[in-house]
Order: sequence, then structure tokens, then C-alpha cells
Amino acid sequence: MSSDVIVEEFEVLESIYADELIKLSEKEIRIDVEPDDLEDGDESLKLALTVHYTNNYPDELPELSLEPVEGEVDEDDIKVLLDSVQAVGQENIGMAMTFTIVSHFREQLSLLIRTRSERRKKEALELERKALEAGQQEARTRGTPVTIKSFNEWKIKFDRETSLRRTREEEEKLKAMTAKEREEYKRMGARLTGRQLFERDKNLATSDASLLEEGTVSVDISQYERVATKEDDEEDRLEFSDSD
Repeated sequence: MSSDVIVEEFEVLESIYADELIKLSEKEIRIDVEPDDLEDGDESLKLALTVHYTNNYPDELPELSLEPVEGEVDEDDIKVLLDSVQAVGQENIGMAMTFTIVSHFREQLSLLIRTRSERRKKEALELERKALEAGQQEARTRGTPVTIKSFNEWKIKFDRETSLRRTREEEEKLKAMTAKEREEYKRMGARLTGRQLFERDKNLATSDASLLEEGTVSVDISQYERVATKEDDEEDRLEFSDSD
């Protein structure tokens, strides 16, 4: 590669990456690369891409290396990213490739951030699901506390459902009857039971007692005592007469 070709590519790169590019030597540059279109809450990440041009560039791949500048990235991530940019470089052998490599590298950083974000969201959802299941299990074990309000709500619902069920059962029963049977059934149903009569007129409970009180006759026991004394005297006189 001639020096003129290197100088020409450097000029283009410096105009594009004015704040990110550092010229380390006549054949080596360093460009700080960040992911595109970060969303709110996404982690920041910046890596330095060092490009060392060989004498046979662009007919052979330049020497590439990555170094973390900002954010967390492990060795496995660096290896994956480096393999990816080298593969793109191989596809562009024979032409100026630095801009293409940097653009691809930026896209890969964006993909890495999105993948991490989605993984964290899934982990958060999984933790939330487990917490919810644990809470439901605890509620089933402990039971639901009953308050006056909750009991009244349940009672209203229960009575309504019971009434609807009885109404449906009554309708089904009437459907199976003939017209005459339905008439007799309704007539029998209109009769009041003894308990219903009692609840309808509570005075019936005291009616017998009232009748007994109205038919009561007062008895003077002294009348019986005088009669008994008179009969005894007559028996004494009769005995005296016999002795004569």
C-alpha cells in the first residue's frame, strides 16, 4: 500500500470521526466506538478499535484489536466482536475497509446492548412471576381473611345464585308437567304451612291460653267443707239411735 493511499483514507476517516479518531502513527489509528440509538435506561458501552495497517493493505486484512473504554464487557464478548469485524474485513479485501469495519462494529455493539437489555427484562419478569407464584401459594396456605364486608358481599352473591338456581329448577319442573298438574302444583304451593301461619299471626300462639282463661269457673272450697261436716253429724245420730 502506498503512503498516498493511507493518507487519503486517514483524511476521510478524520472527517467522519473527528472526535473519536486518534492517529497513533503513520500506519495505526484508534477509533472509539459506541452503539447507535441507545434507549433510556440502556447501559453505556464504549470500546476502542485499533487498526494497524500492513504493507499489503488493502489486499490483506489490517491488524485489529479491541479494548474496553467504558461499560462492562468480558473476554468472551470481545472475542465474538473481534471475530465479527474481522469477517467483515475479509469480505472487503482489495478496497478501503476501515469505515465498513467501524460501521459494522457499531451495529454489533448495539446488538449486544439490546440482547443484554432483553435478557435483563426476561430475568426481571421471571423473578416477578416466581414472586407472584410464591405469594399465591402463601395465600392458599394461609387462606383469605374474612371481614364483615367480604362476608356480606359473599352472602349477597350466594343468595342471588341460590335464588336463580331454584327458579331454574322450578321452571324445569313445571315444563315437565301437564297443564292440570301445573295448576294443582301452583294451588298447593299457595297453601301456607303451619309454620308460615304461625309466623303470619303470632297471636295464634296465645289463643288457647286466652280461651282457657275465658272458661275458668271460681270454686269456693268452704262450701264442700260445710257439706262434709253436715253429713258426718247425721251419721253420728244414726249410730246413737241404733244403740238404744
